[in-house]
Amino acid sequence: MPDLLLELRSEEIPARMQRKAAGDLKKLVTDALVEAGLTYEGAREYWTPRRLTLDIRGLVARSADQREEIKGPSTKAPEQAVAGFLRKAGLSSASEATVVSDPKKGDFYVAVISRPGRAAESIIADVMPGIIRNFPWPKPMRWGAASMPKGTSFGGIEGQGSESLRWVRPLQSIVCVFGPEHDETQVIPFEIDGLTAGNVTYGHRFHAPVAITVRRFDDYVSSLDKAKVMLDADRRKDMILHDARDLAFANGLDLVEDEGLLEEVSGLVEWPHVLIGEFEPEYLEIPAEIIRLTIKTNQKCFVTRPQGAQEGLSNRFILISNIEAKDGGKEIIHGNGKVVRARLSDAKHFWTRDQGNLPDLETLQDAAQRFGLDLAKPLDQRMAKLDALNVTFHAKLGSQGKRVSRIRALAAKLAPLVGADAALVDRAAVLAKADLRTEAVGEFPELQGQMGRRYALLQGEDASVAAAVEEHWKPQGPTDIVPTDRVSLTVALADKLDTLVGFWAIDEKPTGSKDPYALRRAALGVVRILLERRVRLNLLDVFAQAMPDRQAAPVVSSSDEEGQVAQALSDNSYINETFPVVSVEPQIAADLLAFFHDRLKVYLRDLGARHDIIDAVLTSEADDLLMVARRAEALTAFITSEDGRNLLAGTKRAVQLLAAEEKKGTVVADGVSDELLRLDAEKTLWAAITAASREASAAIGKEDFRSAMEALSKLRAPVDRFFEDVLVNDEDVVIRANRLALLKAIREATGTVADFSRIVS
Repeated sequence: MPDLLLELRSEEIPARMQRKAAGDLKKLVTDALVEAGLTYEGAREYWTPRRLTLDIRGLVARSADQREEIKGPSTKAPEQAVAGFLRKAGLSSASEATVVSDPKKGDFYVAVISRPGRAAESIIADVMPGIIRNFPWPKPMRWGAASMPKGTSFGGIEGQGSESLRWVRPLQSIVCVFGPEHDETQVIPFEIDGLTAGNVTYGHRFHAPVAITVRRFDDYVSSLDKAKVMLDADRRKDMILHDARDLAFANGLDLVEDEGLLEEVSGLVEWPHVLIGEFEPEYLEIPAEIIRLTIKTNQKCFVTRPQGAQEGLSNRFILISNIEAKDGGKEIIHGNGKVVRARLSDAKHFWTRDQGNLPDLETLQDAAQRFGLDLAKPLDQRMAKLDALNVTFHAKLGSQGKRVSRIRALAAKLAPLVGADAALVDRAAVLAKADLRTEAVGEFPELQGQMGRRYALLQGEDASVAAAVEEHWKPQGPTDIVPTDRVSLTVALADKLDTLVGFWAIDEKPTGSKDPYALRRAALGVVRILLERRVRLNLLDVFAQAMPDRQAAPVVSSSDEEGQVAQALSDNSYINETFPVVSVEPQIAADLLAFFHDRLKVYLRDLGARHDIIDAVLTSEADDLLMVARRAEALTAFITSEDGRNLLAGTKRAVQLLAAEEKKGTVVADGVSDELLRLDAEKTLWAAITAASREASAAIGKEDFRSAMEALSKLRAPVDRFFEDVLVNDEDVVIRANRLALLKAIREATGTVADFSRIVS
C-alpha cells in the first residue's frame, strides 16, 4: 500500500512549540484521512527547528464505496413532510426514492444514496489546505505580504489581506509525495498563498543550501542526513547528551544534566556540535543555582562540576552549536564566553547588593515594628521593604505585607497542632516572602525560596527557619518532595490554607480547566502534607482560624456588591497586626471542604485505593483527612478477610431494606423499645448491636479502625437469624416501626466506621 510523506518547512519554530506542533499535525492529518474513509497502518511525526514532518505508512489508495439508506415518511404523508425528506436526501422528486412496504406501517419512502470511493490523492489535496490554514499555533502571525491589508503595498509588495495564511514563522515550502514503497511516487500539488506542494526541500541552511528532490521517506531521511539535518529529535537529544557527557569527562568534569534544557537545545539545532567554554573562577563565589540559571537562561548552556562532586560547579560550561565550524568552534566558544561572563557579572552584582543595606532604611521603621524585624539584617530589610511598598498580592486580598500578616497569625495557631516551635514558626513566617524583594529573585523568579534560605543562613537564622523560607512553597506538584521539618510544614500549611480560604472568600475558584492561581496544586499540597507527614487537622476549624480578628473586620456577606468586598479587602490599615478580612460563611467552608475531598480522592486513587472504599469512608462533613485516609487503609485491608465479608453481608441487607422503606415513607421509630421486642431473634440482635456498638466506639476512640470493624462483623449471625425468624413489615404499625429502628441502629453503628452500602461486594 502507498505511503504519504508530508513536510512543512519554515523559518525557525520556537523550541517549546515543536513537539506539540508535530503531534498536532499527525492528529489533524490522520483524523481527516480516517474521516474521509481512508485507513493506514502507522504514522509518525518528526520535527527540527525548521520543519514539521509526517510519515504515514500503509495508506489505502482509495476510500471504499458507501451506500446509505435514509428512511422517509409514509407515502400518504403530507406534501410538506415528503418535501423535507427529499431535501434531506438530496432528491429532486419522490420518483427517485424507493417505496418499501411494511405489514404494520404500510408503504413508506426510502432514499438509497450511493457514494463512490475517492482516490487518496484527491482526499489529501482537499484536506491539507484547511489543516495548514487552521493549524493551532499558540501565537500565529501573518508575514510579509500576508501581513498587509489588500490594496496596500510596500517596497513593491502588494498586500494580500486578512484572509492570508497565519503561521508561527514564515512558511517557505511544502513537500507532499504519495506512492508505493518500491514504485515511483507522485506529488500532490495543493496550493496555499502562492506556495504549491512539491517534492523539493532543503537541508542545513549553511552547510547544504542545495535543493533536495524527495521521493519517499527513507531517502528523504538519508538525504537530509547528508545535508547536515538530523530529522529525529530523540536522536539529536541522545547525541547531545552523550557527547556532552564525554566532553565533560575528558576535561575531568561531570555534566550537570537538565532534561528541560536538553529538550530545548535539541529544538534549536539541526546538526548539533558540542563544545566547551569557560569563565573566570572568581564567579564561582556566586551560589551555584544562580550560575546555573544565568548560563541556562541566557545562553542555553549546561554547567559542569568536578568529577565525583555532589555540590558546587566548575568554571567550564557545555554549549551546543548548530554548525561545524572550520576553526573547531573557537569563535563560537569565545562569543558565548563573552556573553556568559557579562551575565555572571550582573548576577554577582545582584548577589552582592542583596547582602548589603537598602538606602532608605529610615522609611522602613513602621514595617519593622509591625513585624518585629531587625533592620541590621539584610533579609529583614527586604521584608520591611515588601511591606512598605504595599506590593499587591491580589486586588481583593490586599498586599503581600497583609498576606504575610495573615500567614503569621494562622501559623501561630497551627504550630501546636503540628508540634513545631512557636518562636521559630513566627520568625519563618515573617521572612518567608522577604526574598521576593531581592534582586536575585527579581532577575530569576525560579529562585524564590532558594535565595531566601541562603540569605537567611548568611544572616545567622536558625537552620529550621532558613529551611522553612525555602520549603514553605513545597510541595509544588505531585512529584515534588514534602518538607520534613515541622517549622517548614507549619508555614507551608499556613501559606496554602491562607491562599485557598482567601480565594474562596472572594469567589475566585477554579472553573473547568482554568486554575490561574494554582489552587488545585495548593490543595493537593495540603493533602500530601497531612497524609504523608501524619498531621491531624480539623479543616473546618482551620478555615475559620484562617481569617484572624474577624470581629475587628468589616463582615461582608456573599450577597454584597463586589465593590464592597474590594473596599473591605484593600483597606491598608492594620488592626492588632492583623488584616481586616471577609468572614467565611458556612456554605463557603463546606464548598472548600468539598474541593479538598476531590483532591483527596484523586490522591488516594493514585495510591491504588478503590473508589467505592473511598466513598464509603468519606462523608461530606469529614474534615480530618488523615483519619479518612486511615479508615480507607484499614477498610481496604479488612474487607477481603472472612470478618470483612461477614460485616458486608450482615449490614448490606439490613441497610438496603431500611433505605427502601424510608423511601416509601414507612414510619421508623426514633429508637428501639425493649418492650416491643417480641421474638428471641429481635432481642438477640438488639443485644448484639448494643455490645458491638460499645466495642466499636471504644476502638474508634483509640483510632483502631480494624478492631472496630471486627466488633461490628459479629453482627452477621444475629442479623441472619433476624431475617430468618422475623417479619420486619409486621401488620402492627408500632411493631414494624420498632423493627425498622433495629435496622437503623445497625446502620448507625456501622456508619461510625464507613458507609458499607457504597462498597461493591
